[in-house]
Amino acid sequence: MPASFSARFTLRAVALAAAVAASAPHALAQDNNPPAASAGTLNTITVEASADASAAGLAKPFAGGQVARGGRVGILGTQDIMSTPFSSTSYTNELIQNQQAQSVADVLLNDPTVRQARGFGNFQELYVLRGFPVFSDDIVYNGLYGMLPRQYIASEFFERVEVFRGANTFLTGSAPGGTNIGGSINLLPKRAPNDPLTSISAGVQTGGEGYLAADIARRFGPDQSTGIRLNAVRRDGGTGVDDESRELSALSLGVDWHNRNVRLSADIGWQDHDLKQGRPSVTPAAGMALPTPPDSDRNWAQPWTYSKERDTFGTLRGEVDITDNITAWAAAGARRGTESNSVANPTVLNAAGDTSAFRFDNVRKDEIATGEAGVRFKFNTGSVGHTLTTAASTYSSKERDAYAFSSFFGDNLYNHVNVAAPALFPATGSFSDPQVTLRNKFKSVAVADAISFFDDRLIATVGIRRQSIEQDSFDYVTGAPTTSYASARNTPMAGLLFKLNQQVSLYGNYMEALIPGQAAPASTASGPVANAGEVFQPFRSKQKELGLKYDGGTLGASVAAFSIEQPQYFVQNNVFGPNGEQRNQGVEFSVFGEPVKGVRLLGGLSLMDPQQRRTAGGLTDGKDVIGIPNTQFNLGGEFDIPGVQGLAVNALWLYTGKQYADAANTQALDAWNRVDIGARYLMDIGSGRLLTLRAKVSNVFDKSYWASAGGYPGSNYLVMGAPRTFSLSATVDF
Repeated sequence: MPASFSARFTLRAVALAAAVAASAPHALAQDNNPPAASAGTLNTITVEASADASAAGLAKPFAGGQVARGGRVGILGTQDIMSTPFSSTSYTNELIQNQQAQSVADVLLNDPTVRQARGFGNFQELYVLRGFPVFSDDIVYNGLYGMLPRQYIASEFFERVEVFRGANTFLTGSAPGGTNIGGSINLLPKRAPNDPLTSISAGVQTGGEGYLAADIARRFGPDQSTGIRLNAVRRDGGTGVDDESRELSALSLGVDWHNRNVRLSADIGWQDHDLKQGRPSVTPAAGMALPTPPDSDRNWAQPWTYSKERDTFGTLRGEVDITDNITAWAAAGARRGTESNSVANPTVLNAAGDTSAFRFDNVRKDEIATGEAGVRFKFNTGSVGHTLTTAASTYSSKERDAYAFSSFFGDNLYNHVNVAAPALFPATGSFSDPQVTLRNKFKSVAVADAISFFDDRLIATVGIRRQSIEQDSFDYVTGAPTTSYASARNTPMAGLLFKLNQQVSLYGNYMEALIPGQAAPASTASGPVANAGEVFQPFRSKQKELGLKYDGGTLGASVAAFSIEQPQYFVQNNVFGPNGEQRNQGVEFSVFGEPVKGVRLLGGLSLMDPQQRRTAGGLTDGKDVIGIPNTQFNLGGEFDIPGVQGLAVNALWLYTGKQYADAANTQALDAWNRVDIGARYLMDIGSGRLLTLRAKVSNVFDKSYWASAGGYPGSNYLVMGAPRTFSLSATVDF
């Protein structure tokens, strides 16, 4: 689909949806009172799903509306934060809208335990959680892996962003991308609220990028049992980085239906994202000091570089109450995605900023199908309550790839010069018809029992998942099999929570993450490997955690201490294997809520000790792991202006401590601060219409800084922080 066609298609869909929704009779909607708005503002149309395919539905917002009182906990379903022995936060659509968040990364700026990085050699969003990467491949969509675009996910696709901290293979199954060791991210789709919703938004930001979006929802039927929600968005233009531009077109449709015992929902989505002349990562040459960050808006990308992806996905979920105490569910989904890139990521050679790079082009196609099914039983044995859950899941994918690269060319980080696109060497694989290069098959079965004592004051949760992993690799040119891998392991889980009173809960847990094992290479830089070709069992990362949670009604807080151990592979005594270990230990604090009427807080602190242990020859034992700051601090606040109804201002302060860019800890990125500020004004413009004006300035002081080192394990590429960016938007709710 050409970009011009997709643009016209999306804009026409926005206009058509708005016209249809505006003319739809409001009498079809259920006459329920909308949720209360935050103090000091007019009553807004708050989007709150009421008929998702689960009896629990969405967890209610906490005081202040920025986070929810709970969220999805894998196969255990939606749980209140005070009743689970885990650490998690669910960010609401109210927060997403008020901060003008455009993607998952924008939302997670609010989380003190998460920092953003980037994929290896591309522009894939990557999140570092408890010091371990979470690839966007491994983001969960309403409980299912692999459904969303790989590199960038538009915020119009989701109602909430749920962050689960810690190893979680038991709860969600093994991540197909091999990450989620330090936590997982689940996105919840949008559903039609009880009241009619017609929302049209338009905006512009630094660089000239403009956008137009529509959010339309209605409920139908005599009992309002059927809901339909359509979202459409088009973004087009330059960014705050010189010469960088993007086009984004996205559509999603969510449908739900329910009766007394059955709940069904379905989603379909399409996204076309095209980034042109995106500012690339840079890698410092071995042994040199880290380069000084250029000006924040400087771009050293070549004009012929781009990254393009197009995805179509769909999911279906159903739940049925067999009896009052037995509920069964099933879900399935599929995605088809295509990507093409022409990139050139430079290596910085000296302090003067001279660089060397080569052109790398590739195409990729993904075909993914996944599903899960389960049954939940509730019963008592005497005075002891049980919630017994059994579940099974399956995931399969086919990846098609081809690539080509060129000879090297020179440039300078501080005095960039455009060069003609160098000629490519013969491609490995076919760009027009790439071969299948990788097949994945993941299957698992799990069982858990949440056992409650003393009127639910003490809850013990135990479970185990049997996970099987099959991976087959094929030659890029001939399609012939090259390597094959199949194995299975058990991943147990145990958690204990005790409610001291209604305000305080203590908890502890033991969890594991299961990652596919590696194959021994034929040789390394030091010579041939004695066990070449040996494929290792999936390795387990083990986590222990203790924590405390506080719910004061208007103010919530938590503290968690954790330790996660992960094996590291390298050659020792001429044998390749899991001979080393990485151990991340830390303490996390978080606070949220509306402690004073009209004052909303959201923030926290993460203190980390990411240590290399049992390294090759002991050369870096005790050193910090690449790219993991020891300190991360967030403090966000929103304040209603007294005497001016509908006016609120907000600010977000981010602090990220020093992080190392090499295993020997001789190269360190400076600590950095960033401040964002914003304001919004809500007014009644008559005829039942509400107008919301929003303004935001990101990186107010226009700091130039290296935001992250690496992201892909063991790599040390550097990513620049975004420049100062002004954003303005207007939303009309009919």
